[in-house]
Amino acid sequence: MKGLAGAISRATAAVMAGALFLAQLAAFGWGSNGHTYINQVAAERIPASMPKFLRTKSAVERIAYLGPEPDRWRDGAPSALNYSQAPDHFIDLERIDGLGNLPTGRYDFYKMLYAKRAATTDHPDDYLPDRVGLQPYITMEVFERIELAFRSYREMIQKKQNTGVIEGNIIFYMGWLGHYVADASQPLHTTVNYDGWVGPNPDGYTTQHGIHSLFETDFVNRAATATSFAGLVNAPTQVADPFAGYMKYLWASHALIEKVYQFDKAKAYDGSGSPDAVKFLQERLAAGSQMLVNLWYTAWVKSGEPLPRTR
Repeated sequence: MKGLAGAISRATAAVMAGALFLAQLAAFGWGSNGHTYINQVAAERIPASMPKFLRTKSAVERIAYLGPEPDRWRDGAPSALNYSQAPDHFIDLERIDGLGNLPTGRYDFYKMLYAKRAATTDHPDDYLPDRVGLQPYITMEVFERIELAFRSYREMIQKKQNTGVIEGNIIFYMGWLGHYVADASQPLHTTVNYDGWVGPNPDGYTTQHGIHSLFETDFVNRAATATSFAGLVNAPTQVADPFAGYMKYLWASHALIEKVYQFDKAKAYDGSGSPDAVKFLQERLAAGSQMLVNLWYTAWVKSGEPLPRTR
């Protein structure tokens, strides 16, 4: 009986630890409004050179609605779906700093992390893929789905086939991509300091949980709308190397982590927020919309180019 009790105790502890880990992961994601706004503004910047069906009112509304969709997959109790895709929403860039250029495929990334884990004696499990996060990989995988769907659309146009069957897929993929691109514009999605400062803290930033939701949900709800940052988003440009360009975008967001904490320390998120804090928020939302429409446009352009030869 003692052995059984011990086994039950260990199992209970494991479940509790897993639940805590999932709860920590669940903190990630702009609030529903932020994701909706970012997708909406990006959809309103879709150029005339892209298919007309994307600029209809119904398409823009659906793309906007889909902004929070991956967070809807995480609502409720921990589940297979929740756990399997929670790491897609973040990447702790401190964990990979110094590892060099990342591979473009997620499984090669796993190999890199497991090699780092094997060579690490201090908290080696920090380098498990689900602890580091997989943000750029899900982003590129959905991006490539859009490109391939656009290729199918072009082929159907040439064959004078009904494109309605593929248009819904394209809209879904575009809205889905928006969630991850928006996540990456929120600096706290790129760091171990995602919800309270950890480690050396000479500037006295908060170590309490809550800053994450304060910035990305509460403050957004009080200080932003879909029109408040739309003027900061320009017509799209092509991203020459989508993976490299996206990693540059992630690191640029990462460079702003302390700014999020500095505004919190100064109580700049209180009420309607200080002018500088509001400006910072609008710029982060706009950065998400700009990268999103750039990636949509890039997928469309690439879909008209010949596929690279394979052996």
